Amino acid sequence: MSYRPFRDIKRRKTRVISVGDVKIGGENPISVQSMTNTVTTDIKSTIKQINAISEEGADIVRVSCPDQESTRALKEISKHSYIPIVADIHFHYKRAIEAAENGAKCLRINPGNIGDKKKIYEVLSAAKNNDCSVRIGVNAGSLEKDILEKFKEPCPEALVESAIRNIKILEDQDFFNFKISVKSSDVFLSVNAYKQLSEACDYPLHLGITEAGSFIPGSIKSSVGLGMLLMQGIGDTIRISLSDDPVKEVKIGNEILKSLSLRNRGVKIISCPSCARQAFPVIETVKILEEKLAHIKTPITLSVIGCVVNGPGEAASTDIGITGGGKGTNMLYLSGVQSSKVPSEKIISEVISQVEKKVLEIEKNNASTKNN
Repeated sequence: MSYRPFRDIKRRKTRVISVGDVKIGGENPISVQSMTNTVTTDIKSTIKQINAISEEGADIVRVSCPDQESTRALKEISKHSYIPIVADIHFHYKRAIEAAENGAKCLRINPGNIGDKKKIYEVLSAAKNNDCSVRIGVNAGSLEKDILEKFKEPCPEALVESAIRNIKILEDQDFFNFKISVKSSDVFLSVNAYKQLSEACDYPLHLGITEAGSFIPGSIKSSVGLGMLLMQGIGDTIRISLSDDPVKEVKIGNEILKSLSLRNRGVKIISCPSCARQAFPVIETVKILEEKLAHIKTPITLSVIGCVVNGPGEAASTDIGITGGGKGTNMLYLSGVQSSKVPSEKIISEVISQVEKKVLEIEKNNASTKNN
């Protein structure tokens, strides 16, 4: 039990699979994924977007492969990707085989859509021969006809029945290197389907609220749905599905994990909404600090509070804190302890300097620990 047990999240025990060099499941960090929205055959644009997604902190990227030209392009694309690629495949089994042979490290498929057992065997053989895992991607919008007829409409039980059916197809072929998703654009449906599936199997789960919408509503829907599951220890990898720049998906995904202390990357800023008591322009200061500190990957906490009502208390639990004071005498806190007064016009430069110093200190300590 930790020092603050109310923050503890007991993760569900799952099998461990590999997507390239990324381990998913078990006690491995929850990974963040996104998907390109370029035309895959536009190799240059696709590589550029993949690298932007990677730079923002994604561990895995999915690329759509609707035709043979796309799977051919994947061979060149995979050579220039810093993170493993999941090939998004629907229906045609040959596209899956080509993707596995051309550098994909995971195939997103529904085995039931591939066709007869011979075709499924060929796909899974290609996956095994090329060290390629599989994601069973069940979606409320594309359930099997007989399952829809049985349940009348998409519901948690329908999604889980589809997932179990597809799991059995892979298990019958002695293939176990796979993860599963049961997605819907409806938060209630998705959450309950994932809960039921987590009780029915121990394979790693890929979480997502599919087709969540544009940036603001999509981010909120995803945060609510995924947050409910993650707090219950359900989920091994996540994707935020937005009608927007996929780089934003990665940012939101990492922020969700950061907010639950499931994975920490970069600067976590605690800031007040500001009011008439603020001694310096909080909102503008936070915006500038976010931009100036975006390059930092080392986990570090920073509080930016405009007055003394909550400022000292928040600063006590962060690595660095700045609290507004009267007549421009704002107080800088280091490791929860008062350090020095900072004029309002020097807050940004001083905070950046202290953050960079703290990062160097943390990295030095980490290196020393590894060497010992």
